[in-house]
Amino acid sequence: MGLREHIRTIKLKDPAIKSAVEVILYPSFWACVSHSIAHFFYRHRLFFLARLVSQWNRFCTGIEIHPGAKIGKRFFIDHGAGVVIGETCEIGDDVLLYQGVTLGGTGKDVGKRHPTIGNNVMIGAGARVLGPFSVGNNVRVGAGSVVLREIPDDCTVVGIPAKIVRREGQSDCMQTLDQVRLPDPVEMQLCALNVRIEALEKQLAAQNGENGKDESR
Repeated sequence: MGLREHIRTIKLKDPAIKSAVEVILYPSFWACVSHSIAHFFYRHRLFFLARLVSQWNRFCTGIEIHPGAKIGKRFFIDHGAGVVIGETCEIGDDVLLYQGVTLGGTGKDVGKRHPTIGNNVMIGAGARVLGPFSVGNNVRVGAGSVVLREIPDDCTVVGIPAKIVRREGQSDCMQTLDQVRLPDPVEMQLCALNVRIEALEKQLAAQNGENGKDESR
């Protein structure tokens, strides 16, 4: 991704920016530039240099991206502190991460051990996506969620572990960045249980009423 595209991406996805020159103050900008250099070294098997650039980037920005990670176009990390992206992670185009996100593994397995993130995905602050599975296109992951299994396209997931709370047609989730007004899966289950209990109580009351009539006869 070129410098101009970096600038356009940040201006598009962060309403706080007032001028293009501010881009040089964004840790996401330097993290992406540094990762491009580190990934170049990694692909040419210059692993020490790759990790050196990666660790320097981590020290300067607070964002840790393994040089082996594959990142698509128009990638943006908002704020960025505490973001961790693992070695075998693959990230599609137009992905937005917030601070504290981890795209990690679940152990010391070899081979593919980190998630594959689809296109047009938003992952909220403090979320964890752990394991070698896929997160589909047009997915929104609520803040603080822990994703431990594959997520299909066009979904919103929240919770620990994350559950699907909304399925939508294909749309641009970048237009709806609200991380607060998301459904609560626990509350939804409790509401469903309350409705079921009320229905059972009405059935029980009706049966008791009929039994009382029979006894009076």
